Amino acid sequence: MNRIDQKFQELRRRKEPAFIPFITAGDPDLETTRGLVLELERRGADIIELGIPFSDPIADGPIIQASYYRALSKGLKVSQVFECVRGLRKETDIPIVAMVSYSLVFKGTPENFVARAKESGLDGATIPDLPIEESDAVHLAAKEKDFKIVCFVAPTTTPERMSRIAKGTQGFLYYIAVVGITGVRDALPPDMRENIQKLKGMTDKPIALGFGVSTPEQARVVGQVADGVIVGSAIVKELERYVDRPATERIKAVGEFTSRLVAGAKGRL
Repeated sequence: MNRIDQKFQELRRRKEPAFIPFITAGDPDLETTRGLVLELERRGADIIELGIPFSDPIADGPIIQASYYRALSKGLKVSQVFECVRGLRKETDIPIVAMVSYSLVFKGTPENFVARAKESGLDGATIPDLPIEESDAVHLAAKEKDFKIVCFVAPTTTPERMSRIAKGTQGFLYYIAVVGITGVRDALPPDMRENIQKLKGMTDKPIALGFGVSTPEQARVVGQVADGVIVGSAIVKELERYVDRPATERIKAVGEFTSRLVAGAKGRL
């Protein structure tokens, strides 16, 4: 069984939401990435979302765009990200989901990308710029390898399309809480609870909410209604504050920041 499915089954038995932090591979270097994955797991993360940097991300706000730039400015390649994950698999079994642009997936073939990703130890991928209508080849390749392609729905998605995406997603469904790009926000949208309940009527797959969750209190509220709490920009922003410090200091600071978010998501504030 795929590690993502195993983790959500385990958490459902414990009646806990998954806490899913996002970090950028290679920001500011792969040594930090490796250390962060292990530290985030130690601090209570259940699944890691690992961004594979791309020069023209369409869904990411300035904080994550800057982190992509820091990684790419050092010449980071996809093959190096795979190698980093391969090394991590000697130390941890935490599920790792890549966030990747479709242009990187289709640079060769979907079959080749999925095979390389799976062999490296990745468990799945989110492809935010790939419409469900054009995703058949990726989904087919992924199913053959038990590699999960996680799909997105937004508040503006039509009910018909929402139902199709909910049926097609693998591993879990990623609910984008707010329209627009990623980033830190002061408040959660008022329709969040209603929309998640609507989605739960369409699928029995776990539903994780991301985009705009940035404080322990917000994580607590999301954890009460969703199966997963995704935090990206707030964590990347915390790392950015320490980007010029030694790797050990960066990792410790992000770990301490994340532990408070985990406490919120799990209802332990």
